[in-house]
Amino acid sequence: QVQLVEFGGGLVRPGGSLSLSCTASGRTLKNQAMAWFRQTPGKEREFVAALGWSGSNTYYADSVKGRFTISRDDARNTVALQMDSLKPEDTALYYCTARGLIFTDGQLTSPSAYAYWGQGTQVTVSS
Repeated sequence: QVQLVEFGGGLVRPGGSLSLSCTASGRTLKNQAMAWFRQTPGKEREFVAALGWSGSNTYYADSVKGRFTISRDDARNTVALQMDSLKPEDTALYYCTARGLIFTDGQLTSPSAYAYWGQGTQVTVSS
């Protein structure tokens, strides 16, 4: 089992930055694919960014490409999402997720590829 807890959400003005982090307990995140998704009321969970199991490959939704950066720190068992140039449409509940399987990526843009989810952290972009 993996327990994931997200930190770093909050209120930020358009054009600002936020850094989200996700800490895991119960099992190492090493060699697992990790991702961030987001969700707004009444909508399905949306893929934001993923990091392949090897740590070499990153994937981003077109809407965040060039503005968001996903990274991991295996020594601290954490994954981070740096969000820059934030827009009001980035407002959502952001979830950290772990694949659960090692040495395999699967379809990383799909929520069904992931076994473990955090509770989410709210990001609000508003002036």
